[in-house]
Amino acid sequence: MGISLSSFEYDSVEYVSGPLLFVEGGDRFPAGSLVEITDKKGGVRLGQTLEVSRDKAVIQVLEGTSGLGTTGTTVRLESDIIKANVSRDMIGRVFDGLSRPIDGKPDVIAEARLPVAGFPINPISRSRPDEFIQTGISAIDCFNTLVRGQKLPVFSEAGLPSAELVISILNNSTVADDSKFLVIFAALGITRREQSIYQKNLVTGDRNLIAFLNLANDPVIERLLTPRFALTVAEYFAFELDYQVLVIMNDMTNYCTALREVSAAREEVPGRRGYPGYMYTDLSSLYERAGMLKGSEGSITQLLVLTVPDGDITHPIPDLTGYITEGQIVLANHLHKKGVFPPIDVLPSLSRLMNNGIGLGKTREDHRELANQLYACYAKGIDVRKLITIVGEDAISETDSLYLEFANRFEKELINQGGDAREINQTLDIGWDLLKDFPKEQLTRIDKDTLLRYYSVILEDGSISSI
Repeated sequence: MGISLSSFEYDSVEYVSGPLLFVEGGDRFPAGSLVEITDKKGGVRLGQTLEVSRDKAVIQVLEGTSGLGTTGTTVRLESDIIKANVSRDMIGRVFDGLSRPIDGKPDVIAEARLPVAGFPINPISRSRPDEFIQTGISAIDCFNTLVRGQKLPVFSEAGLPSAELVISILNNSTVADDSKFLVIFAALGITRREQSIYQKNLVTGDRNLIAFLNLANDPVIERLLTPRFALTVAEYFAFELDYQVLVIMNDMTNYCTALREVSAAREEVPGRRGYPGYMYTDLSSLYERAGMLKGSEGSITQLLVLTVPDGDITHPIPDLTGYITEGQIVLANHLHKKGVFPPIDVLPSLSRLMNNGIGLGKTREDHRELANQLYACYAKGIDVRKLITIVGEDAISETDSLYLEFANRFEKELINQGGDAREINQTLDIGWDLLKDFPKEQLTRIDKDTLLRYYSVILEDGSISSI
């Protein structure tokens, strides 16, 4: 990280707790400063001043506290804050959680060094997100459209293929000007197996992609810094080099667990379910780094993946994330059990900025109305499916049978797409094909002029009849 250290040394370590050192003489340590910690065997590791009082300083050790004790440990002060080296040469590279190369290639020569804490975006300077990002996933592009500058979470559960969904989006997402499109991926607390899957499937050589991989056995403090390194690099490319940057972070639940662990080591009074009371503020400091600036061609869009503990949507992690972000994509167990990939349930999913990024000149003029009609028909089909469990399939009407068949085809043909990416026009065309079995009188969510242009029925002789 290119850190230079001063000559001030202290050996007054009071005690060690988890990933933290408590050092006497706290008034000598500036908050947020870097320190170099040397153990009694001469091993050196880095730390950051987390909290300062008159009597002591709390230092978070970036590389673990194993081997550190109250005797034989020295702390040398650095009067700087943690900064990230950023460069155009980072494109196509894979780094660890502290932005150190792990792809076997040389270190990156820095073009600039920026504080990883970032800078808050003045709300007055923000511009309104209004451009479509194509993920290649029909359930997102059609019903929960991702808009440039938006922050949109994906709510998953244990056992669902969120990693496979992330890989598909990493390799297939595009914008109108793809030459200035950059994807930055931050993996938080992943296993060695997941690391192998990511490194095998990331197409770094064929597109603009930068990856930061933090492993489950890496120090917990590193997990708290990984998204900040990723977002600092994103800010450089977006607001200095005018790139349109998509930042994907997986899994934010591991990040929050690390935050709780550090809070417990600091002996803080716990909040809901043991998580610190300031978790909302901490998450906001990450999520609010997404956006667009007036007068700037660049932007930062965030797609945040988190595993909902026990599937409880009221858990503090999804609950607070939902307050800060602009919608949610929900993965469902019942679709996964049917073999649907990606198992996205469009009914509880939502993108609050969708209307800003779709329509004529962005996706297609029929997008909004078609999505509304498909959603309504699917919701009706799900209601019929529930009714059958009570009265049986023989008791439902012919119209109900039509909606039931639509719901089955909707999941099988539109939501389910295996490992293939779809262009938005292909997704919308599949939607029209699903509606062709309905009489036009039942398609009440679509304007008459739009029906005249797009609605058609395949006749028995194979010809197409448009109304």
